[in-house]
Amino acid sequence: SLGDVMKESAQTAFSLLRSRSHEYGFLDDFYKDVDIHLHIPAGATPKDGPSAGITLFTALYSIFSGFKIRNNVAMTGEITLRGLVLPIGGLKEKVLAAKRAGITKIIAPAKNQKDLEEIPKKHLKGLEFFFVKDIKDVISFAINFRNADLSIQPSTTYKQMVFN
Repeated sequence: SLGDVMKESAQTAFSLLRSRSHEYGFLDDFYKDVDIHLHIPAGATPKDGPSAGITLFTALYSIFSGFKIRNNVAMTGEITLRGLVLPIGGLKEKVLAAKRAGITKIIAPAKNQKDLEEIPKKHLKGLEFFFVKDIKDVISFAINFRNADLSIQPSTTYKQMVFN
């Protein structure tokens, strides 16, 4: 079951997508004739918190743009109505779970970069991090654009870290 905070994150993600529709090339009323149902599997497991905000936004962007999300990317971060990516808790556990699942690229809030110090270096090997401040950067790294002319360019505020 979804908690109230996660439901609010979904509403925030959709409101942000609507407010930036022109920026993404969507018609202003792209959402008027659709019914959206977000299903997050394992219904018996309680889920709550704001950490899925950027993930929910990216899923909605993917649905309406037709561009797929890269299959080697995990992401976590709270999102605001202005598109800012806010810090989350439990980055260590999320990074370790992503690595176990075979993920190689992780998008996380810029303010969580310091949390990598809690993770032993051996667990960071082979991972690439994108620490972001804005949803625009999330989209530029998470979405697999078929045509470079259609891609969204990242800002200059993100930080990339690669662990070999």
